Amino acid sequence: MALALLAGASWAEDPDEAALSLPGSAHQAAESARVWQLFVEGAAAHAQIRNTALAEEDRSTQRLSVDLQADATLASGLRAMLADRVDVGWQHRFEQRKSINTLKEAYLSWQQRNDVIVDLGYVNQYSGVAFGYNPTDFFREGALRSPVSVDPTIIKKNRQGSAMLRGQMLWDGASLTALYSPALSDPPSSPAYLPDWGATNQRDRGLLIFSKRISEDLHPQWLLYKNQGASPQFGMNLTKLINDATVAYFEWSGGRSPLLLAQALGQDGDKAFRNRIATGLTYTTSHKLSLTFEYQYNGAGLEKAQWDALPRVSLPAYVRYRQFAQSAQEMPTRHAAFFYATWQDMLVNHLDLAAMVRRNSDDHSRLSWIELRYRWTHDEITWQCQVDSGDLFSDYGASPLRKAWEVSYRHFF
Repeated sequence: MALALLAGASWAEDPDEAALSLPGSAHQAAESARVWQLFVEGAAAHAQIRNTALAEEDRSTQRLSVDLQADATLASGLRAMLADRVDVGWQHRFEQRKSINTLKEAYLSWQQRNDVIVDLGYVNQYSGVAFGYNPTDFFREGALRSPVSVDPTIIKKNRQGSAMLRGQMLWDGASLTALYSPALSDPPSSPAYLPDWGATNQRDRGLLIFSKRISEDLHPQWLLYKNQGASPQFGMNLTKLINDATVAYFEWSGGRSPLLLAQALGQDGDKAFRNRIATGLTYTTSHKLSLTFEYQYNGAGLEKAQWDALPRVSLPAYVRYRQFAQSAQEMPTRHAAFFYATWQDMLVNHLDLAAMVRRNSDDHSRLSWIELRYRWTHDEITWQCQVDSGDLFSDYGASPLRKAWEVSYRHFF
C-alpha cells in the first residue's frame, strides 16, 4: 500500500463544538469561510512488503489525488455542502491501476432560525475528544474506503459519510443533536466511483448528543447511540484545561455487546457490559510544539492470552478477526498507548514536523511514523516515513508493510 500523509486543517468541525465555541451559530461561522477548496496531489512511494511466502520484496507505487470541498449558499438559510475525493494509484511502473472515489459529504443544511439547524444527505458524522482512538465515534465502522494515511486526524476527515437526517438545537452554552441514519443496502460492496451504501448504511442507526459548557475550561458531552439489532451504547467526552499549556481529556463509551471476535465470526457471544476508554494529556510549548500522550482501552477486544492463542487455534479466524477490526477501526486487544507530536514552524518558518507512535501494550508491537512538510502559499511538499515492527502474529508485526517512505507534492487552486 502506498503511504500518503495528507496533513492540514480539518474542513468540518464537530457541529456541537462549533456551536459551543461561537457567540452565534455554526452556520454563521461557515458563511464567513471560503466557498470552495480544491487541491491536486501527486505522490511517489517505496515500501518493503512481506509477501505470502513471508519474504520481503520492494515495491514502488505512485498516486494522484484530487480533493474538492464546497460550501454554497443556495437561498436565505439554505446551504449545500460537498466534499469529495478521488485517489488513483499505480504499481509496477504504472502497469497496475486502482481508482477509488470517496464521497465524504453531500448534504443540504437548512437554518431558518439561529438556534435550529437541519441537515439532510450524506454526512461525515464523527465524535470524540481523543486523538488516536475514539470510543464515541460510532459512525466510523466501514467508512474508510481509501486508506492512504495512517494519521488518525486525516483518516477521520477523508472517510466516507453516511446518509442521514440530522437536527441541531442550540442554546447559550449548550446544544442537542439528534440524527437518524437508515438502512439502504446490504451487504457492503466495492464500487469504484459510487458510494458504498452497504458499508455505512447497512443498518438503521440513531444518535443523540448533548453538550453543555459548565465553565470556560470544562466542556462535557453525553451521547446515546442505538444500532439496529444491538443494545444501546452510552458515551461521554470531557476536556479540562489544567493550565495555560496543558489540556486533559477523557473519552468513554459503554454498553452491552459481545466480544469483537464473536462479531467477526458471526456468533452471538456473551453480551456483557463492555467499556472503551481513551484518555490523555496534550502539552503545548511557546515554540508551537504540541505533545500528546494517550492511554487506550477496548473492553470488547481480546485479552493478551486469547490474542496470543488465536493464530495457533485457528489461523482463518485470526485473519478474519484482523480484517473485521481494521474495517471497524477498532483495537484488536485490550490495551494500547499512543504518542503524537506536532511542531509548527520547526527551526524555520513554514516547515512543520509531525510524529506518531502506536504501541500495542499486549503484544508490544509498534507502528512509528514521521512527517516533514514545507508550506508555500498555494503549494506543499511532504516527506514521510513509516515502520511497522513486532512478532509475526502481533498487531503491527502481522502487517504486510514493514517500512515505507513517500514524497508528495500538493497544489491548492
